[in-house]
Amino acid sequence: MLNHQLIHPQINEVLGRAGHHSTILIADGNYPAWTKRGPNAELVCLNLAPGLVTVAQVLRAVLSAVPVDKVNTMGIPLDDPYAQKGEPPVWNEYRAILKGARLKLPLEPIQKWDFYNAVNSPDHVLTIQTGDQALWANVLLTMGCRTA
Repeated sequence: MLNHQLIHPQINEVLGRAGHHSTILIADGNYPAWTKRGPNAELVCLNLAPGLVTVAQVLRAVLSAVPVDKVNTMGIPLDDPYAQKGEPPVWNEYRAILKGARLKLPLEPIQKWDFYNAVNSPDHVLTIQTGDQALWANVLLTMGCRTA
């Protein structure tokens, strides 16, 4: 019996094989998950319908299951119309989730094209595609290690 919130068997299997420095992408519904992933990454599609499930819901479950050292969001290019609006509201929700998980990790944006390059790494082991409709909602987690 699992003692955390994550019960999806395929996601648990991939996370169980992963290790320190492996990366996990929780992608919003707009992310090109099939073409923008690392050569070793598995794709799990949880995009049931627009808005179902959300990146925040998946983030909560994943954080209950694995240690995380780093949290990156997809940074907004300055020439994008959304850049003038400031941070996406969903980023504050992520901060609250991190705080609730007792993690003192900042959200670190990586500019859009650099984010795609970061995901394209051999360390990328899993993309979880959601149906999240929030803009700029993608999160890239870097796994930590177990400590005593």
